[in-house]
Order: sequence, then C-alpha cells, then structure tokens
Amino acid sequence: MAFKIDTDACVGCGTCASTCPVGAPKEDGNGKYQITADECVECGACAANCPVGAINQE
Repeated sequence: MAFKIDTDACVGCGTCASTCPVGAPKEDGNGKYQITADECVECGACAANCPVGAINQE
C-alpha cells in the first residue's frame, strides 16, 4: 500500500522529498507535497522523517 500525504497537515518543508530514495514526493504547485503512487516503493522513509506526521500508509 502506497503512502499518502495529508495536504491539510503538510507544512511544505520538503523533508519527504529529500529523504525518498526514488523521488516519489513532488511539490504540487501550492507549496504542499503529494506522493506519486506509481513511483512509491513503500519504504516508509517519508513517513518516518515527516516532522508533522502528515504521511500515512493507505
């Protein structure tokens, strides 16, 4: 199951993007991040490093 970012909780810090080994989290144009499910390898690095806990596994 892929990981999903709660855009209401996301503060746009980019930690998810910088810790993801495959670059799945992308900035959405509104200062928030979204995870591209097709690219996600479900390693959990983004969720483990998100400082506000905005990332959960679907």
